Parts: sequence; structure tokens; C-alpha cells
Amino acid sequence: MSEIAAMIEQVRPPRMAAPRAAKPELVLKSSEFRKGREVGWRELERLVQQIERRGVRSLSLDDLQQLPILYRAALSSLSVARTIALDRNLLLYLENLALRSYFAVYAARANPVAGLREFFVHDLPEAVRAARWHILIAAIALLVGVAAGFMLTAHDEAWFSSLVPSGLAGGRGPASSAADLRARELFAPWPGAAAAFGVFANVLFSHNTLIGLMCFGLGLAAGIPTLMLTVYQGLSLGAFVALHFDRGLTIASLGWLSIHGTTELGALILLVAGGLVIADKILFPGRYARLENLALHGRQAAQMAVGGILMLFVAGILEGGFRQLVASTPARFAIGFGMAVLWLVYFSCCGRRARPRTGPGTQP
Repeated sequence: MSEIAAMIEQVRPPRMAAPRAAKPELVLKSSEFRKGREVGWRELERLVQQIERRGVRSLSLDDLQQLPILYRAALSSLSVARTIALDRNLLLYLENLALRSYFAVYAARANPVAGLREFFVHDLPEAVRAARWHILIAAIALLVGVAAGFMLTAHDEAWFSSLVPSGLAGGRGPASSAADLRARELFAPWPGAAAAFGVFANVLFSHNTLIGLMCFGLGLAAGIPTLMLTVYQGLSLGAFVALHFDRGLTIASLGWLSIHGTTELGALILLVAGGLVIADKILFPGRYARLENLALHGRQAAQMAVGGILMLFVAGILEGGFRQLVASTPARFAIGFGMAVLWLVYFSCCGRRARPRTGPGTQP
């Protein structure tokens, strides 16, 4: 039987191998994709670099006509490259080129002068008006501290040393007489321009800015440390007024304070309100996540902080330079209240954008 089986196998035709499905070859590779397109990419990159360095006005008329065409072609290449999943380096290059080209074609380019004008005329006053309730809370916290410091020190002057740090007391204390306060503080002689504007004003600005930024930054801690620090600043001010009140120097001390105090306290309230804005957006995020809500409204708080620091700079000039130069109490009141009115008018009225009118003859 084995011999018969062997003979059959010899006669049987050989088996045909089953045809295998041929794998399609990938024809479109990165090198193939670049051919005919890379020249346009390089030309677009050259135009974008020229705009970034020297501005859009440096382009010729032909370049301006080619820029949108090359930009659309780069976007089309990026779409195709993402679809067929080419190498990552090419995708990153096209994405970067498309992003830079977008800003070159569509982004509005304003000069620094126009940007500063927009900030001071519109952005800053609008940010302050939008935070009116936070400003009210900050002002109430400061007034509570002033009232508490005044009552404590008026009842017992030993509280002055506890509420006012020795560095800020400047030698003042319960042992100071009315004559000492008038001669050494309220009506001290003019120290000269170099000492007043160059040294003293710089020290005051640095100290006040540090306190203001602490009030602003502590808003991240739910605003409670911000309010506590604000009340403490009010305690020091109230103790200072009470010390002069006990010696019959209330009007003179308020005039001495008003020449710079309206600006300085306004700046402090502004910085505290900015910190409360941050706390508000963290505690009550609404339909957004806390970080997202903070990112959406953080610009408003930052604008208020910049405005507060600029006001502290003005207060430093007034306190360091003009407070002793102007020795008349009525003149000091006039300058102080004049600055207060100026800030109120600026923040209340400046930069209000006209709303479009709607009516029978207009389209809403």
C-alpha cells in the first residue's frame, strides 16, 4: 500500500499556493509631501519673520498680495499632514508656522502709546467701576480699623505704642507734647529737594507699595488676611489721629495727613479691592472651575493693582516732597481734597463707552 500511495503522489499535480492579498504601499511620505510645498512654506516664513522684525509696512505690494495666499496654503498642508499622520517634526513646524502667520495676518498691532492710552482712558476706570462692591467692603474695613484705633488710643494712650510700629512712629508717642508734634512733625522745616523727593519719597513709596501688594496678594487666601491687614492699617491711622486729638491738634494733623492721605488711602483701598476680587472669583466660581474663573477675571484685579501702585507713586511725591513744603493747613486741605475729587471724577466718569442706540429708526 505504501508503494501505491507513493505512485499516486507522484502523479498528482502540485498544489497551487493560495494568493495573498497584496499590501498597499504608502506612497505619500514626508519627503514626497514636502515636494512642491516646501518652497511656499519657506517663503511664508520669510514674510512672517520680516513682519515680526520690522512690521507689516516693510512688505512690498507683491509680498502683501502673496501673504494671505501662502497662509491659506500652509493651513491646507497642515490639515492634510494631520489627516495622514506624517512625522511629528513636520507637524510641529507647520503648526508653529500657521500660528505665527495668523498673528501676522489678523492680529491688531497697536503702538505702545495707543496701548497706554487705552489702559488709562478705558481699561483702568472700567475695572474700578466693575469692582465697586469690593471697594465698598475695603473702605468699610479700613474705617472700622480707624474707629477702633482712635477709641482705644483716646481712652488709653498706651495703646499707641502697641498699634503703631516704632519704625512708623518716628519718635512720636504718649510722651510727646503738642509743641514737639508741631515743631518736629506738623510744621517741620523743608528738608530740601534732594532729601524730600530723592530719599524720603522713595522710602515712602517702597514701604507703601509693599503693604499694598501684600493686601492684594493675600486675596488668594480667601480674602480674610487681606481684610485683617486692612483693619490693622486703619488701627495705626486711628491711633495717630487720637494722639493729636488729645493735644488739640486735630485739624492741623488732618490737614497734614490729607495732602497725601486721600491718594494713599485710595490706593490702599484699590489694592485691597483687587485682592477681594481674586477672593470672590475663587470662592464663588459659578459655572466655571476656580482656576478658570480666576483666569477669566484676573485681568481686572491686575489692572486695579497697577492703578493702585501708580497712585502710591503720586502719594509718595506728595508726602515726601510737598507735605512740608506747604506749611498752611488750609492749603494742605485744598490739595488733599482736590486730589480726592480728581480721583473720583477719573474713576467714575472717564472711559465710559457710548452704547448703541436702539429705537424705531435704528437696528438693535
